[in-house]
Amino acid sequence: MVGRVAVQHKDHYVLYTDHGEVWAEVSGRMRFQASGRQDFPAVGDWVVIQPRPLEDEATIHYVLRRENKFSRKIAGPKTEEQILAANVDAVFLVSGLDSDFNLRRIERYLTLVWESGANPIIVLNKADLCVDIDQKLREVEAIAFGVPLLVMSALNKEGVEPLNALFEKGRTGVLLGSSGAGKSTITNLLVGSDRQKVREIRKGLGRGKHATTHRELILLPAGGLIIDTPGLRELQLWGGGGGEGLRESFEDIEAVAKKCHFRNCQHDEEPDCAVREALEQQSLDPQRFQSYRKLQREID
Repeated sequence: MVGRVAVQHKDHYVLYTDHGEVWAEVSGRMRFQASGRQDFPAVGDWVVIQPRPLEDEATIHYVLRRENKFSRKIAGPKTEEQILAANVDAVFLVSGLDSDFNLRRIERYLTLVWESGANPIIVLNKADLCVDIDQKLREVEAIAFGVPLLVMSALNKEGVEPLNALFEKGRTGVLLGSSGAGKSTITNLLVGSDRQKVREIRKGLGRGKHATTHRELILLPAGGLIIDTPGLRELQLWGGGGGEGLRESFEDIEAVAKKCHFRNCQHDEEPDCAVREALEQQSLDPQRFQSYRKLQREID
């Protein structure tokens, strides 16, 4: 049989199958042959299983080819891939319009999404707490070229319809964002019930601990699926896309760099550097350029 990974609990998985939800674990052979955690099932994966009816469980033998995967480097100094979600049609980057708003973080998330091969959509939540929405929109549009933007207030149930319309039958999306950005509240609105526990954000801090403690693939009433994720305290890049994510996220800087005299210009002391000239003329944002350099070093 074939199933799809809905939840991972350490060594056990909850799968969606034609016969309903099934608990499963990987086979001993699969565990022995795995070279790292990237070879184990991730939420959103399609897997080949052998049911064990007497135990009301199943054994996972293979992970089918992934259409795409959303990965990050695991937290800490070790260089290893952690797959956050697989086989997604769209990645919804949720950012609060309160004190959580951070352009550099949005740049980082966009780079990670483009590296995965999925399509990003930016969701600016907590519009009820923002007094300069138009200004915030202009700032995001200046760094997210052509990326769709949605503005909503999940708490007040405003702006939900455009988001809900994107989850057609069979379409899978994943919500990503920092702790307290409102991902669980948005999930509850899409599901139509309090499926994900939401903790009240402490006043004065603007954000709280994340409500979701694990990634979960959730079926929506209209037939779409959504993967809710815990707030990511540490989001280190995993350069599996060969730097494509950086080129997509910073196409303005990449376009200027093509005018440099040297093809491998590092934009430091080289003569006829178009990037340094643009920075001096203030046609490039110095903070954005520093963000570009930082992400470039991480991917390298």
